[in-house]
Amino acid sequence: MDRFDQTVQKRVAVLVMSALALGIIAQKEVKAQQASASSTRQGEASSAGSENSGQDTGQDNTGQDFTSPQNLFQLRYQYKTAPGTGSLKGTIRTVTTDTLYLRSDFTFDLGSPWKVVFRTDLPFVAKNPISSDHPSGDYLYGVGDADFQAALIEQINQQWAAGGGLRIIAPTGPDNITSGKWQMMPIVGARTMLPELSAGSYFEGIVRYDLSFAGDPTKKNISKLQLWPMLNISLPDHWFFVLYPSADIRVNYGDPGKRTCNRA
Repeated sequence: MDRFDQTVQKRVAVLVMSALALGIIAQKEVKAQQASASSTRQGEASSAGSENSGQDTGQDNTGQDFTSPQNLFQLRYQYKTAPGTGSLKGTIRTVTTDTLYLRSDFTFDLGSPWKVVFRTDLPFVAKNPISSDHPSGDYLYGVGDADFQAALIEQINQQWAAGGGLRIIAPTGPDNITSGKWQMMPIVGARTMLPELSAGSYFEGIVRYDLSFAGDPTKKNISKLQLWPMLNISLPDHWFFVLYPSADIRVNYGDPGKRTCNRA
């Protein structure tokens, strides 16, 4: 059974890496198509004159907007500490988790106003837990729980956009590092532009529900509501200020004490 689990984990990791590579190739194709389309519209844009001048000024896309993502390949780092059980019974020690994420985002335009967005994450984790299988508390290293997300987005008008999607999280990591559970995460969100604050500013509300449905039966079940009210304020010279940059409002309906993942 252990060999079967390891084989499944390796295959999922290979699939995720393939998806990341595909995302990089697809991004190059999209950029080439965008450059071609931009050159064909250059004459039309110049004839518009001052009517369209400065229309996009300050509207830098930071990649945080769920309804308007960019085609990106990112390296993201996260450092987190949490209380854990010490080597002596009843003692408390700090458990440190360092995570490096490889993330690929790819947007496929279905024709105005619809588009499909794909996201893939492959985390690499370093963690120092203490358990019956790992009493020393030394750092453990390995691949974390990989995930794949697909979402359908509608650009309703210049101000409003909304969409929904589903994220699947696979238990590709070892027991002492990751959850050991297959998880699904339905996602719905809406965004409204706030030109009264500044060009490119917006407010976005996202609701997610993280739910485990298979995996190691000895691991704690996951059932968690996640709320994400994000305010993005655009500032001059390509700066921006964000309130609630991650889904930190959470209501746990599952087993208590379950480790959570803060990836966006």
